[in-house]
Amino acid sequence: MKYKSNNNIVYSCKYHVVFCPKYRRKVLNNGVDERLKELINNICQELHVDLIEMEVMPDHVHLLLEVDPQFGIHKVVKRIKGISSRILREEFSWLKSRLPTLWT
Repeated sequence: MKYKSNNNIVYSCKYHVVFCPKYRRKVLNNGVDERLKELINNICQELHVDLIEMEVMPDHVHLLLEVDPQFGIHKVVKRIKGISSRILREEFSWLKSRLPTLWT
C-alpha cells in the first residue's frame, strides 16, 4: 500500500464514486462517453486527484479516486459533475431536450 503526504498528514484515501444521469436515462453513448472520459481526466489532473479507475456505462459512471482528505471528496465530485454537465450539454445539444439537468 502506497501512502501520500502533504504538509500536515499522511494518507491513502480511496473513494468509489457512482453517479448517474437524471432519471437514469441511457444517454452516455454516441460519443458522449468518450468526451466525458476526457473531461474527467482533465478535471482530476487540474485538482491533483489520482484517477485510479473509470468506467462509463450508458446509464451510470464508476470512478475510483484517491483524494487528499483535507481537500474533500465532496469538492471533487461537485467539480466533476458541474463542469462535465455544462460542457456536455453545450457540445451535445440533444441532451438539453432529453434532460432538464444532466446529473442527479
